[in-house]
Amino acid sequence: MTRKRASMRKIREVLRLKLELKLSDRLIGQSVQLARSTVQDYVARAQQAGLSWPLPPELDDVQLEVLLFRTREQAAVSVTHQPDWAAIDRELRRKGVTRQLLWEEYRRHHPDGWQYATFNENYRKWKATTGLTMRQTHRAGEKLFVDYAGLTLPLTDPRNGVVQAGQVFVATLGASDYTYAEVTRTQGIHDWIASHVRALDFFGGVPELTTLQNG
Repeated sequence: MTRKRASMRKIREVLRLKLELKLSDRLIGQSVQLARSTVQDYVARAQQAGLSWPLPPELDDVQLEVLLFRTREQAAVSVTHQPDWAAIDRELRRKGVTRQLLWEEYRRHHPDGWQYATFNENYRKWKATTGLTMRQTHRAGEKLFVDYAGLTLPLTDPRNGVVQAGQVFVATLGASDYTYAEVTRTQGIHDWIASHVRALDFFGGVPELTTLQNG
C-alpha cells in the first residue's frame, strides 16, 4: 500500500523543525500531525539530497519534491552526471565566473542532472575533502557579503550614447548563497550606499553583519 505524501508546506516545516531547531522526531510528528516514521523518512531523504537549513530561496516546491522523491533510476543518473569538481574549482578562480553560471552550463549538458542546491552542496563537500579550505558555517540572516565583482559591463547613457565601464556590485547571503547584483556607474560612496539600500530591499531584511568580501 502506498503511503499518502504530505503537502510540501508540511514537509518544509518538518525540515525546519529538524534541521534548524533540532527537535526530536516525536515532537516534530506531534507538531505537524505526522507519524514519527514519516518524519524520519523525510529527514533522511533531505540528508541524502544534501539539503541543509535554510533551504535556498530559489528552491520551489516542484524542485524540492524532485530532490526528495526522485526514483532510484533518477538517483543513478545523478551519479553518472557527477561534475569534474577539480575543473569546476579552477573555473571559479576566473574573473566573473560563479557557481550559478557553472551549474547552468552543467544543466545544459545534463538536463536531468542535479538541481542547484544539490550541485552547490556537493561542491562544498568535495572542497572540504581537498583540505584546501576551512568550512565556514553561517546562520540564516547572520552575514551579508558585499563587494564589486572586478569585471565591468558596458553601460550606455541613453541621453548621448556614451558608453562607459559599469561597475558590478554583488551582495550574497552567507547561509544560502542567495545573491543580488546590479550595475552602477561608479564605485563612489553614493553608488556604494545606494547599492546596499537596494540589496537590502531585495532581500527584504537586514543581516546581523555586512562584510566586505575581500576584507
